[in-house]
Amino acid sequence: MDILLIGGNRYFGKRVIALLRESGHRITVLNRGSSGTPGGIEHLVADRDDEAALESVLAGRSFDVVLDQVCYTPRQAEIALRVFGTRTGRYVMTSTVEVYGYENSPVPVAESVLDLAAVTVDAGLAWEDPEFREEHYGEGKRQAEAVFAAGSPFAWTSVRVAHVVGGDDDFTGRIDHYARRIRTGEPITVPVVNHPATYVYVEEIAAFLAWAVEAEFTGPVNAHSHGLLSTADICAEIEKLTGGRTVFREVEVGEVSPFSFARSYGMDNSRATALGYSFRHCAEWLPRAISETVGAMRFEAADVGAADLGAADSGAADVEAAR
Repeated sequence: MDILLIGGNRYFGKRVIALLRESGHRITVLNRGSSGTPGGIEHLVADRDDEAALESVLAGRSFDVVLDQVCYTPRQAEIALRVFGTRTGRYVMTSTVEVYGYENSPVPVAESVLDLAAVTVDAGLAWEDPEFREEHYGEGKRQAEAVFAAGSPFAWTSVRVAHVVGGDDDFTGRIDHYARRIRTGEPITVPVVNHPATYVYVEEIAAFLAWAVEAEFTGPVNAHSHGLLSTADICAEIEKLTGGRTVFREVEVGEVSPFSFARSYGMDNSRATALGYSFRHCAEWLPRAISETVGAMRFEAADVGAADLGAADSGAADVEAAR
């Protein structure tokens, strides 16, 4: 197949490219040119927010599938509908667990919990402002999904990605946040009621996206490993590698550590399983995932406690983690 990947050629994005190439597909990457592409990959340079630039660089081109790793806003989704309406037969949007930001369910949520037809789309908000977009990351994804769901000229699916961990190239700083505090015994802030969440290993989400590109199903699908992980589960693995001790400090209000959640919104991956994808249990890959990231870290005295990634980063970091 001829596949266009928009953005996302690092972290699990580069793994998706490798898997699709191994399967014999032709890959073209489109981004703003701020990062390179693997050798042998065609590279198109354009700002996805510039509709005229997209039309120009894609003139005369069509693709079997588009994998959109960086659709964050309803405005970007509207541009995608116009630009790719006659250029592809299938469109796969990388979305996020954060679309369930208004839910607080004691049980893992299925895709149907979010009624996209009921989502209010406002393309007139300040989506071009990076700070606004980051602060409204989950809402931007919700509205983007709603735009596609309202009427796409192509087969469309959104892959709602859980929190991603693993890899020696995890640049989000979330595991770093814990490892540095555990080494020194510095308190780690958590909510008084700290809910577990669903996660996915970086290699597994890359494999799932590659599978989704080749599949034919449509509509939203939750993507995560089986089982739940708590902040304590993650910290226990870090303790094994760094020494040190985990000290939790409960707070009623204010920022908490990245993998700590005051509300419950773990996902249910039954639909993906029914469609034929076999996830592993998170307990199978957690030790390896943590060791990959911690093993790549450099601990220096001057760095201890220097980086304070709070709760706001748990969702926003996934914006980049997914790329």
